[in-house]
Amino acid sequence: MTEVASNSARTSRLPAELTSFVGRRHETAEVKRLLADSRLVTLVGVGGVGKTRLALRVAVDLRRAFRDGVWLVELAALENPELLPQMVAETLDIHDRSVRPTMEVLTDHLRDKQLLLVLDNCEHLLDASAVLAEILVRAAPELRILATSRQALGVPGEQTMPVPALPMPDRESAMLSTDALAQLDAVRLLAERAKAVLPGFAVTDANRETVARLCRGLDGIPLAIELAAVRLRAISVDQLLTRLEDRFRLLTVGSRAALPRQQTLRALIDWSYTLCTEHERLLWERLSVFTGGLDLEAAEQVCTGDGITPEEIAGLMIGLVDKSILVREEHDSSVRYRLLETIRQYGRDRLRESGRETEVRRRHRDWCQDLVLRAQHGWYGPDQVAWFARLRTEHGNLRTALDFCLSTPGEIEPGLVIATALRYYWIAAGSLHEGRNRLGHLLAIDTEPTPTRARALCLNARLAVLQSDFAVAAVMLDEARELGRRFDDPAVMAGAAYVSGLAALVRRDLTGALTLLGEALEGHRRTDDPMGIVNSLIYLATAHSLLGDSEEAVALFEECLTICEAQREHWFRSYALWMFGIEVWRQGDTRRGVEMERQAMRLKEPFDDRLGQALCTEALAWMAAGSGDGERAAVLLGALREIWRSFGGPLFGYLGGYHDECETAAREMLGDRRFDAAIQRGTGLTHEEAFECAMVDRMSDQRRSREPSQLTRREMEIARLVAEGMSNKEIAAALVIAQRTAEGHVEHILSKLGFNSRVQIAAWVGGQD
Repeated sequence: MTEVASNSARTSRLPAELTSFVGRRHETAEVKRLLADSRLVTLVGVGGVGKTRLALRVAVDLRRAFRDGVWLVELAALENPELLPQMVAETLDIHDRSVRPTMEVLTDHLRDKQLLLVLDNCEHLLDASAVLAEILVRAAPELRILATSRQALGVPGEQTMPVPALPMPDRESAMLSTDALAQLDAVRLLAERAKAVLPGFAVTDANRETVARLCRGLDGIPLAIELAAVRLRAISVDQLLTRLEDRFRLLTVGSRAALPRQQTLRALIDWSYTLCTEHERLLWERLSVFTGGLDLEAAEQVCTGDGITPEEIAGLMIGLVDKSILVREEHDSSVRYRLLETIRQYGRDRLRESGRETEVRRRHRDWCQDLVLRAQHGWYGPDQVAWFARLRTEHGNLRTALDFCLSTPGEIEPGLVIATALRYYWIAAGSLHEGRNRLGHLLAIDTEPTPTRARALCLNARLAVLQSDFAVAAVMLDEARELGRRFDDPAVMAGAAYVSGLAALVRRDLTGALTLLGEALEGHRRTDDPMGIVNSLIYLATAHSLLGDSEEAVALFEECLTICEAQREHWFRSYALWMFGIEVWRQGDTRRGVEMERQAMRLKEPFDDRLGQALCTEALAWMAAGSGDGERAAVLLGALREIWRSFGGPLFGYLGGYHDECETAAREMLGDRRFDAAIQRGTGLTHEEAFECAMVDRMSDQRRSREPSQLTRREMEIARLVAEGMSNKEIAAALVIAQRTAEGHVEHILSKLGFNSRVQIAAWVGGQD
């Protein structure tokens, strides 16, 4: 494939390789050739053969060949096929709040994109993956999909490539020199992984025949080789070969030819399992209920009991890491662990055979429920950003817990508790579709009237209102009010009033909004619900502002900010500042209004709140037009066009008039030709560049020139921190942003400067100072 010359950001969402990539030169070249000729390529092969590593290596090599980036969607942790489109949308950073089906949103977003989408581990979602792939390649002519699966997707136009085992010594290997033997991929992999546990290990004249027989016995399967190599910490290569041959002999009753590769790997994992202690085996089985990884605290809560004490967990985890069963990873400011998918499936099979799968999954659900309830309690306060990051990290586990609740009799009530406790997370993470999907299924399965159901109905109605699905929301609110009266639950009544008031505001019924939001505020004050109070204050103040009652609006905004600032809270404060800034601007204080919008944007950055930042950017465009800077206003409006398209439409309805007035004013100031040119410049900005543009008073001539190597102010700041030797995690901590955001900035810097390493960034920074 050819290099793409483009001013657009090239985005790469690929994990770092933790171990060296060995061999596969022919296969890598072949996959690239297939991708050049075909829109959909599927790598097929047995578990452990290296499909994922090959796909990621190809993706890394091609990341600069796709104008709109290379994106990895890891499906191993997803068990519900209905959520597949949602997971792809999340990976692509599509934040859509409309009621449109997610698949429609995806196709609309990808229609004019040139990107590579890697769908990894499709086999357990084969039908859903096939439908998604076929729809997307039909809708997006420049999209390429690279999938990995144990079998083909079966989509028209699909090219499949079987991923073979690594080249290994054959019976004629005795004819090769020791150096030539060591260059065979299977031998190289064994030697490299052996060195990691036994420094100084090498293929020599003395051990070459044993090494050759070992690689042949392992069928050249990379995962099997890696599992075997870790044993060299404790035994010699000759002892390792003897033990493996004994296991294969038992399995095949002497006929080695009858042992297919699937059984080879199963035999290796079986052997790893038997070499674990009894408690390590128990822990391995119980850890298989986690998806997307876990930390030590989670293991202690879910996996203890029935033979394992909490005090043993840390030592057992270390033992499983040493045996290459668990993978240890640095994640933000903590350490997390995960099972490779093939090993996780083995553990789940063992757990199921033990008859205790439901029991352990219920403990996993209990842990998830405890987590989200603690997060709900801690959301309103100084730890809000940390809780948001934690929930985002555990999203896979939360999905698994909700899947358990939906599929297990008697679990609907805890499922509703979990889904409802996530109410601010669904909104902050832009997961309105998923929140409604989960709540809708749970509410439909069990219609028993309970206080929990009433609260879930309020939340689902709120998510529906945020998608402008007012008729559906009204039905749910009617039932919620009925239940609230039946159970004499003032919190439910206040919540229903708030959602009804928000719906009235969005529909421009300002008088109705004033009444309902006032009722909600009083109800939340009576129940001493601080989050309900500040939420109601924001939109009650907004209704007063839009009705021209500035004095009351200002008083309510100031009360809201005072409450939030006392708690060092970010989320609600950012939305209060957004609307308060508009009110201040309408009163004539543009400078203060601009600063409020920028302060709100800074508060939103750790959440990656694209909608919130877009709302603030829109307000800044209005303020620019009001100050006579039509060009700046037009550039900002242009930068928002793609964002509003992804959200399904601009703004909340009650502010639409300001948008139209701004566009008209800017066009009159510039004339059609200059206005269209400024809009076009804005459309070409990346999200990061649009953010930077909104945060400064005027764009420099250099930024207007759009030179690919020109870094924004934030990118330059991050480049200097890279030059100081900081990791992405350290940069995120220093700038109080999410690690994911820091990683995106660093990748964008590499793309702009045409570099491929942090060392090059450091050298470049040295040349600038």
